[in-house]
Amino acid sequence: MPLLEIVRTEKTSPQAILDLITVGKIIRKVPVVVGNCTGFAVNRTFFPYTQGAQLLVSLGIDLFRIDRIISNFGMPMGPFQLQDLAGYGVALAVKDIYAAAFGTRNFNSVLVDLMAETGRQGKSNGKGYYLYEKGAKPKPDPNVQLVIDEYRKQAKTMPAGKPVTLSDQDILEMVFFPVVNEACRVMDENVVIRAADLDIASVLGMGFPKYRGGLVFWADTVGASYIHSKLSKWAEAYGDFFKPSSYLEERAKSGRPLAAPRTAHQASTRSRM
Repeated sequence: MPLLEIVRTEKTSPQAILDLITVGKIIRKVPVVVGNCTGFAVNRTFFPYTQGAQLLVSLGIDLFRIDRIISNFGMPMGPFQLQDLAGYGVALAVKDIYAAAFGTRNFNSVLVDLMAETGRQGKSNGKGYYLYEKGAKPKPDPNVQLVIDEYRKQAKTMPAGKPVTLSDQDILEMVFFPVVNEACRVMDENVVIRAADLDIASVLGMGFPKYRGGLVFWADTVGASYIHSKLSKWAEAYGDFFKPSSYLEERAKSGRPLAAPRTAHQASTRSRM
């Protein structure tokens, strides 16, 4: 993990920040100064990444198809293989914290709970969404469908109880546009000093494909207006998880890039020295 998030609180001295930046360079990390909030910069921005994938599964989309699409986009692995790698303990531990912090835009899923209840712990015990054997590539576990079926039964999100039909582009956008939306909130709350810090953090902290320039840079190539229109459409169909942020809405209406600096009177010192 090359990224080092340095969390600046209200009482953190400028000297402490400078010292930690120096330490970060000595240990060959890339330091990014961020404000204090649930998840800090990277985990806060990317909490919708896994949740969006789980929402899609609840709607009837095959999880292995989701992983393939996200991997083809350039991520090191899809969200479900990533969850296998990280293990389910952290996801279960932060579930209630995220629900309390993010309110109605948090998608409450019991998928990981069901996986753990059936003895699946991911790569650590060789059995998650994938099967893991020493010296072999992970293989999709067809038996996980039993867990998925129960998850969909409890979620009750499929329209009229039938799976939705989505294109690969739809799936890609439904995973990443909520992440962009949360990045807008992170910038709006001045958790990061500049959009480029989120671009760096997304590449080094989450493996976002560097050739796409980072999360916010990529979002600006897609366009705030397009992202806003798609999120608005999905919010009507599937709820507040997709509801556009005020920052995204303002940029979509004004035509200003998401990465464009805020005006001087709007600036905050939350992540500054």
